[in-house]
Formats: sequence, structure tokens, C-alpha cells
Amino acid sequence: MPVPSGVAFPPVFHRSQERQRMPATSGKRSIFAQEIAARRVSEANVPSVRGVVSALDQPEGAVTCESLTPREQDHQLPWGSHNFQGPHLVTGKGLKGQEAKQEAQTIHEENIARLQAMTPEEILQEQQRLLAQLDPSLVAFLRSRSHTREQAEDKATKEQRPEEPSVEVTGEEPVMPSPASDPRQEDELEPEAPALALPVVPNKEWLHMDTVELDKLHWTQDLPPLRRQQTQERMQARFSLQGELLAPDVDLPTHLGLHHHGEEAERAGYSLQELFHLTRSQVSQQRALALHVLAQVISRAQAGEFGDRLVGSVLRLLLDAGFLFLLRFSLDDRVDGVIAAAVRALRALLVAPADEELLDNTFSWYQGAVVFPLMPSQEDKEDEDEEGEPSREKAKRKSPEEGNQPPSDLARHDVIKGLLATNLLPRLRYVLEVTCPGPSVVLDILAVLIRLARHSLESATRVLECPRLIETIVREFLPTSWSPVGLGPTPSLHKVPCAAAMKLLRVLASAGRNIAARLLSSFDLRSCLCRFLAEAPQELALPAEEAEMLNTESFRLWAVAASYGQGCDLYRELYPVLVRALQVMPKELSTHPLQPLSMQRIASLLTVLTQLTLAASSTALEPSSDSAEASLLATPSSITWTQVSGLQPLVEPCLRQTLKLLPRPEMWSALGPVPTACLLFLDAYYQAWSQQPDLCPGDWLQDMERLSEELLLPLLSQPALGSLWDSLGCCSLLCNPQSCTPAPEALPSLLSLGCTGRCPPLSLAGSASPFPVLTSLLSLLNTLARIHKGLCGQLAAVLAAPGLQNYFLQCVAPTAAPLLTPFSVWALRHEYHLQYLALTLAQRAATLQPAPATSAALHHGVALALLSRLLPGSEHLAHELLLSCVFRLEFLPERASGGPEAADFSDQLSLESSRDPGCGRGALLAQACQDLPSIRSCYLTHCSLARASLLASQALYRGELRRVPALLLPLPKEPLLPTDWPFLPLIHLYHQATDTPSGLPPADTVGTAMRALQWVLVLESWRPQALQAVPPAARLARLMCVFLVDSELFRETPIQRLVAALLTRLCQPEVLPNLNLDCPLPGLASFPDLYANFLEHFEAVSFGDHLFGALVLLPLQRRFSVTLRLALFGEHVGALRALGLPLTQLPVSLECYTGPPEDNLALLQLYFQALVTGALRPHWCPVLYAVTVAHVNSFIFSQDPRSSDEVQAARRSMLQKTWLLADKGLRQHLLHYKLPNSTLPEGFELYPLLPPLRQQYLQRLTSGMTQNGVSET
Repeated sequence: MPVPSGVAFPPVFHRSQERQRMPATSGKRSIFAQEIAARRVSEANVPSVRGVVSALDQPEGAVTCESLTPREQDHQLPWGSHNFQGPHLVTGKGLKGQEAKQEAQTIHEENIARLQAMTPEEILQEQQRLLAQLDPSLVAFLRSRSHTREQAEDKATKEQRPEEPSVEVTGEEPVMPSPASDPRQEDELEPEAPALALPVVPNKEWLHMDTVELDKLHWTQDLPPLRRQQTQERMQARFSLQGELLAPDVDLPTHLGLHHHGEEAERAGYSLQELFHLTRSQVSQQRALALHVLAQVISRAQAGEFGDRLVGSVLRLLLDAGFLFLLRFSLDDRVDGVIAAAVRALRALLVAPADEELLDNTFSWYQGAVVFPLMPSQEDKEDEDEEGEPSREKAKRKSPEEGNQPPSDLARHDVIKGLLATNLLPRLRYVLEVTCPGPSVVLDILAVLIRLARHSLESATRVLECPRLIETIVREFLPTSWSPVGLGPTPSLHKVPCAAAMKLLRVLASAGRNIAARLLSSFDLRSCLCRFLAEAPQELALPAEEAEMLNTESFRLWAVAASYGQGCDLYRELYPVLVRALQVMPKELSTHPLQPLSMQRIASLLTVLTQLTLAASSTALEPSSDSAEASLLATPSSITWTQVSGLQPLVEPCLRQTLKLLPRPEMWSALGPVPTACLLFLDAYYQAWSQQPDLCPGDWLQDMERLSEELLLPLLSQPALGSLWDSLGCCSLLCNPQSCTPAPEALPSLLSLGCTGRCPPLSLAGSASPFPVLTSLLSLLNTLARIHKGLCGQLAAVLAAPGLQNYFLQCVAPTAAPLLTPFSVWALRHEYHLQYLALTLAQRAATLQPAPATSAALHHGVALALLSRLLPGSEHLAHELLLSCVFRLEFLPERASGGPEAADFSDQLSLESSRDPGCGRGALLAQACQDLPSIRSCYLTHCSLARASLLASQALYRGELRRVPALLLPLPKEPLLPTDWPFLPLIHLYHQATDTPSGLPPADTVGTAMRALQWVLVLESWRPQALQAVPPAARLARLMCVFLVDSELFRETPIQRLVAALLTRLCQPEVLPNLNLDCPLPGLASFPDLYANFLEHFEAVSFGDHLFGALVLLPLQRRFSVTLRLALFGEHVGALRALGLPLTQLPVSLECYTGPPEDNLALLQLYFQALVTGALRPHWCPVLYAVTVAHVNSFIFSQDPRSSDEVQAARRSMLQKTWLLADKGLRQHLLHYKLPNSTLPEGFELYPLLPPLRQQYLQRLTSGMTQNGVSET
């Protein structure tokens, strides 16, 4: 209780005066409590019991533990000190009352006396002996405990040893320390100062520095020395403020700001965990700094700068840690700097600048504006299992589930969907509209919106429909009037035209014709386009580079709108501007060096003119039967042929000027897409001209002849063009699949093209790529050859280029198909365009030639390979290949002789006893060539594509602009047709038969099966490389489907002959080793299940059909799974009576069944049981009789010492039962079997007499047994 006094409160005093006369106390005590304590001390005047002992009060030479550093205490020996303060380890805990303290003190005194009686050498020896006996973990625990206690005592001692006297209240007794006026104490304070070296000596006048807390001042010390890594142990990655990965042993100065007080303080840089911690700091500058560093780290990771120096993926680690939602939370911050850093980090995560540059540079290529969505193609397992469900019902059922999923679950599979579920778009609109950020933040937001629009049609629609978002962007960043902007940095982009905003509208319009129509009608983009295109770029009051980009993006947006037949009315208003730009074009092309931005602008201008020319030709198209399309096409076009007919004389000189630079590679690559755009314009021009019904055909035919003689034919003979053909293989993705490596940070939930930096010059997207120019040239040649058939032969000379022939040979070579990544599907689509156009030109030339071309077989092989590789969006190309190239007689030069190789092997392995001349493979191939039209009709029916996708693809490739639904292609999950597309009719027949409840076969089953088998036989005989992607086991399974359709199909004579010929091909020596039935087969869940169904069907309806039996016997070879043989001898033993295939008609060698010896005991017992019971007889099933006899004989005479007791007992029992058989013929076969021989009636040779070893072994096991009632002696 407080001591009563005469005053209620202490007198008022100044802090500095009070600190001079009042002692310092430990702990947080109020001034009032300190005053009361001081009065108690002055009244009691009793010396301190637990006071702090001054250094001067200690004997000379005494050392206190409190003043020693931990390192000094570790090396301090106990014999040099007489100031032992009591036991540290023995505390007496567990004893009662005063006995515990007394016992502990007694033990302590005994220990001290013993230590004092020992010499230092003896103490060290005893210490080493104890350390060797004790557990190392126990020693470490005791040392840490002692160290912790010493640190606590040292801290308490230092707090009680300031420059001023201290007062400590313990219970109710006042304690008085050493007088403050003692001069010895002031002199001795310096030696007793703490070992911690502080850069600044604390002053007693400083606020709150009366008690120095040394633990909190460790950060003021110098950094500990950098530890060198001595092992291969992984270390935590640390990054600089610029996102650079710092080496573990790098020693950087501290003024760089890379050292902090977290873990591994001696190492410079910040770990990802520390950066995450900083993003949640209460200091806005720290949050902004952390987000900035994370953005730099992501950018460098996506660029591949870290390589293999890091374990795992940085992006995957960040996304798994919740970085996506951390950015979303940071966007809601109130500080503009944090918002700017969050937007920059979001752009670094979502946007790949190299991808955008690639798509922009290839916009003017052949079908370059049409792109795939950057959306993950992951499907739920339920959707995969329900393939038969209509897609619309799937979408209706799936969309509510996706809407109910939290953003975190959506982001795990699709980052963009997860972000959109967090109301990202309204927040970005708020930042643009309300906060008015700086130029960099505006550009970052626009880049993010562009990436969202490229994701899918759904995302683009959400961007369009976000309230006031597009309206704000058009109003703020695409104004029609603005203040002139000079050179240097722009303080604000608001009310200033921005090319990125125009690009966003262009990407949105590419997602669908409805979006483009809404943009043009609701936001008055016509006025914007007129404003930005009416003036030349140098006349716009903008920086030169920004003006070029704005003009280019304006042309591209107009081209996208014109691709749907929209915005064509602007042509009349801007016609003088366009003509002036075309007139200036030759001057711009002659300037050196050529400016890349100017070349992109010129190419975009030509692309607009191409689309407008196609729009003028669409007026002559016949309306569709669909009422909606008919009403759409009935609307008159806003542009006519008369308005665009005068453009060709202005574009053709530009093409001539660019082609002059072809021999100069450096100048040619600087032109960019300009030559491609010129060729595509001429292609569209002649296509539109030929569709005008009111014009004289002689005019355009004569002009085509002029163009061919003056420009195209001289171009085809140039050596420079030949070098372009020669470089096809180097730049091809098909010929170099390794060039399509995934991006360093490729994630399935966040797709990108994976273009890390600029593409190499010699690549499909590189500056020296020949694909864009050659593709556009082939497109022009095809148009001219289709319209003017007299020019077809001359123009088709381009197909004889050696470079193109070598490229085709590499395309049909057996190589692994490239992995379908976002970049590979984009690149392969453009590569397939060149192949398709070359094949179309070859097909047009082949129809006019009397004799087959020398390269017809090569072209046919390329067409077959291309058909199985085409991706979604190319349905029109697949349909045209089926109509023309694939089933074209001109591409089958072998038809003249029916195939000499096929005729040589047609009757080698005949499965029928009668040699019908019409059953040979040569005759079958000749008949197949005659039936090619019927075969084509069959495959057009069974390889049909979705009608909506086919119509959309036809509209794109034919230039029917009013039927184009979007410039965004379907998601490329897999090729349009499977690799086994030649077997599709057979598979469809099998599924229809199994799905039909009545069991009746589908209509025209025989015709469909016969056409499919004919085509497969043609491919097996003349185009085997077309079926290399289908394993022989898969081909066998497809042939088995023919017998499973119904009970009568396999009995038809044409089917029998065709299946027999195909079975012979599968059993060829070069094919049979590749027949592997144990591996997973495409399109088949389990081959044993199919074989069991096949056996059941054979047992029910075969009636001993030899061809059916041959297919049953083929999977029973010894090298295949024992499950197949167990299925026959265990579950379908009754089928053995119908397997009457003669040994001479067995399609494979008998040794394939007899060797090596069977080792499955259960199967051997079934073999023996079938033989003994008579279920297997030589005249019923000669093949399997010989096989079972061989295996049983090998088993009963085997004397392998490694066999188990069970096997040895079964062997002895089987041999003894064989010896006791009443059937002498079977006993003779089982005991005297020698070797398989299919030429003998039994199928094997017999020993006249048993070999001596076998005879002795037999006598040893059968001695004493009776045979036929006679005792063996």
C-alpha cells in the first residue's frame, strides 16, 4: 500500500530537472510511482538487498557473468572465478519445502569444492569425457538454456546500471542503490559498457533513451559476414529492386537499399515471401515498392532471364500464393502510387508485349486478322464423359455452375475468368474515369483490357457491356479535338488521342460482328475514324510515333469492320484521302532507311482496300436458303465495283517497286508485310472483277494475261524467289518441331503465344520468313488459274521449284507431330495455308494435263497428311481437300498398273481354298480406283463437319463478308479429324449397330463398309505413310469392328476379299513386329474387352468362317498378353470347335504361337484339360491343337530347378496323367512332340523314339504305374 503523505500529488517539476535528481528505474513506471518510491527510500534509508552491485564493490579480479558476452562465457573456465551465484542445473525441483533449497545448495557447494581441488588440465579432461558420454542434443539444450539465462541476467544488469542511480521496488521494502555521487561509479561505467558496438552513443537528454534496450539496437550494428555456400543445398531466391535475380554469394554495398532486417540479413535482395509481406505494409511507399519489384520479377521471368537458375516456375508459385487477388486488393487502395504499381504488376502478369507485337505485325498476312482465342482449353471430366450431350445444353448446364464458383476456383483453371469474377472491369473504369491517372497507368490499363478482349467472345462482351467503360475510353482517349501535344513526356493522356485505345476497339470488334456493329453505332466511331484518317500522320498534332500508330490502328479497325461488310460507307467520304495515300506510297517506299511504323501503316491501308474490294464483290453472290442470311444478303452494299475499280493501277506499281528489292535481303525484310498486302489486294481485285455479271469477261481475262506476262512469270523465274522456296524447310514448324518450345513460364491457366523477345529471322514469324509472301503469291496464282484456265499450266510451273519439293518431302516424312501450344497452333495455321494453296494449284493443273505429273504421288501424300492436321477454323479447307485432292484419280498414278508391288503379294497368303482371280489385291485396287467417286461420297458423309463451323469457315476463305460471324476462331483443342479418319465409316457402323435397340443393321451397311475398306486398302498399298500415325494394333481393332456390326456383313464376298487383303498387309514381316496389343490404343478403352466381345460374337455367328477364325487366332500369339488366351480356353472353350482354319492358311508363322514355352500354370492346365476332354481336336482346330501340344510337351519335360514346388508337382502330375491316357494318338503327340512344322498334317514333327534323357525322366516318374491295365516293371 502507498505510504501516507501530506500531499496528494507530487510537486510540478521539469522533466530534465527530475531526471537529474531522480534515479532511473527499470520497467515502465509513471512519474508518480517514481516519486513515491523515492520517498520510501529516503524514509527507510535501508541498504538494498537485491540492488545492483557496482563493479567497484567487487573484489579485484572478480568476473561477473552478467558482464560477459555469450562467446566469452563459453570460453570462461570456472576455476578462475570465486563468484558462483548458485546452482544452475540442480534446482531441487521435486523436493518439499526448505529441503529442496538446502539439498541443492549442498550439492552446489560440493561441486565447487571439487572443482577448486582440480587442476585446469583435469577439468578439461573431465569436461571432454562428459561431453563424449552425453547426448549431443542434450548438450546443446543445456548450453542454450544457460545462454538464455545469461542473456536475461545481462539485460537486467544493464538496465539497472545506467549513468544515474536506479531504484527498484521489491515487495514493500525500499531498496537504495549505490550513491550516484560516488566518483568511482562514473569512472567504471565505461569499462562495464555493453559489448554491443553502437554507431551512436545514447544521450541521457534524448527522449525515451533513459533505458537502452540493446536487443532492439542490434540492427544498428554492421552486417554479419556473408556466408559462403559450401554445399549444393538450395537457397532462397532474392531479387534486386529491378527484379534481377541476385547470386547467393554476391556482396553488394548497403547504400543500394537491398539489405534489411529479416532472415539472412547479410544477403542482399528481397525474397518473394518478404515482398509479399511488404505488400501488406501500412506504409504506402513500401506497398508500392513491393508491387513494383514483383512486376519486374514477373517480366523477367516471362522473358526467360532466370533460365534454369530457379527451381520451379515463378508465376506458378506467385499464383498459388494468391498473388492474383493480392493485385486485385491493391487496386482498391486509396493511394494513387499503390494503384499505379498494382496496374503495372497486373499488366506484367497478363500481357506479353512480344505476343502483341507479333499479332500486330502479321495482321496483313493471308487471313492474318483471324486469330485463336487465348483461353485455356481445360474441360471438366463430366463434360468429357457426356460427349453425346448437345453443346447448347452443356453450356446452359455449365454456366450456372461457373457463376456459383468463387473467383479462387475459377482462377485456378483460368486466370482471366477469375479476375473478371472479382469486378475488375468496374474498378478499372473507376480508375480511368475518376482518379485520372498518369500516362503510364492509362497505357497499362488499356493493355490489360486488350488482353482480356483476346481471351474469348465472352470476355470481349463483358468488356463491351461494362457500364461506361467503353464510353469513358472513347470520350477521354479518342477525342476528335485536342490541344496540340509537343515533344517530350505527356503529363496526361486524358483528352488526347491514344493508339492503344483504338487498338482495344479493334480487338473487341474482331471478337464478333455484333460487337463491331455496336461499336460503330453506339459510340460514333465513324467520326473518330474520319478524324484520324483524314489527315496524314505528320499533320496530326501528336508525336510522330504516336501519330503513325494511331493512323495504323485506325486503318486496322476499319479493316476489321469491313471484314463483316460494315463501315463501307466511309469509303465515299475518305476516297480522296485514300487516293492521296496511294499516290504518296511509292515515295515512302523509296526512302532509306525504311521506317517499320510506316510499313505497317501502308500494309494496313492495303488491307482496308482489300476488304473494301471484297465487299464490292459480295453484291453478286447468290442469297442463301436461310431466311436470315437471305435478308442480310438482300441488303444492298454501300460500295460498288465502280468505286473500287480504279485502285488497281495505283497498287500494282507499288508491288513492282517492292519486288525489285527481292534480291536484296536486308531491304526486302525491311519492307515487312507490304509485298504480302499488295499481292492479296490484287487477288481480291481479280476475284471481285470476275464476279461482276455486267462486265465483259474478255476485259479481265486480257488484263490477267498482261499481269502474268509482265509481272508474275518473270517473278517465278527469278533466282531470288527460288531462295525463298529453299528457306521453307528452315522456317517451317513441321520440319523443325523443336523450334516450338513452350514459353519459360507457360501456365495452363494463363495462355500466351510464348514469344520471348523477337522471333529469329529464320522462323515462320521472323523477319526473313518466306511464308507470308509465298502464301499470298500462291493465293493470287490460284485465283488467276481458276478464272483463266489457259494460264494454269504456266502458273503451275511454280510447283516445280526444288525448295518446294524438298519441303513437301519433309512434311510427309514420319516425324512426331508438334505439340499444340498457343504459338504452334497460330504458326501451323499459316503453314497449312501455304500447303493448301499449293495443293489446290497442283490439282487445277493436274485436271488439264493428259498424263499424271511426276510429283502427283508426293502431292497426294501431302494432302493426306494435311487433312489429318488441319485445326478448328479450317473446316472449309478440309472440305475442299475431301472434294478435290484426296480422292482425285490424277493424284493416284499407280492406277495405271494396279500397283505392281501389290500384284506380287496379292496371292502369297490366300485364306481361301479356291483361287478366284478377282480376289487378288491388284484387282481390288483397280476396282477401288474405279469406285473413287463413291468412296468420296462415303467419306464426305462420315467425315462431315459441323454445319455452322463449315459455313463460317467458307465465308472467311471465300470472302463472303456478310456471312462472316467473327474473326475469332474456335478453341483449338485438337485437329478437326482424328489420325484414323480412314476408319471412321467402320467405327460409325459399329457404334450405330451397338446403339440400335432392335439390332437391325444400318442402311447400306455393305456399301459403306466396302467403300471404307477399299480406301484403307489403297492407303495401305500406295500411301502407307498416311497410316503411320495409326498403330497396327489399332488397325486390327478397326477391322474387327467389321465382324461386330451384324451377323451377315462379314459373309459378303467383297468384304471377305478386302478384309483378307488388309489382314495380309498387317501380317507382313515389316509390320508384324510393330503389332503391340498390350499398349493403350487410341479410341479403345481395352483391347481384352474388345477381344472377349469378339470371341462371343465368333462363337455365336461365325459357323467356322476361316477369315473370322484368322482374326481370332492372330491375338493368341505367345508374345501377347496371356489374358487373351485365358479368355478363349477359360470362358469360350466352345469356340475351339469352330476354329477350323487350316495350317496352310495361317497368316503368320506357327512359331509365333509355340515359342517361347508357356509359363502360366493356369493356362497350361486349361491346355491339358482341353486336350484330354476332347474339346480340342486336330480336325476341329488344327492350329491350336499343334500349339497346345507343343506347350504341354515343353512343360511336362521341363526340369528347371528354379520352379516352385507347386509347378513341379503340377508337372509330375500332368506327365503321369499323360502316361495313363487311353487315347494313344494324343499320348503319342504329347510325349513324342519334337518341332512345329506347318507343312505336316499335324503341324509338328515327332520323335521316333524319346531322347535318352526324356526316357529316363519318364521311367523315373512312371515306374510302378499301370498303363492300360498293365503293370510297368
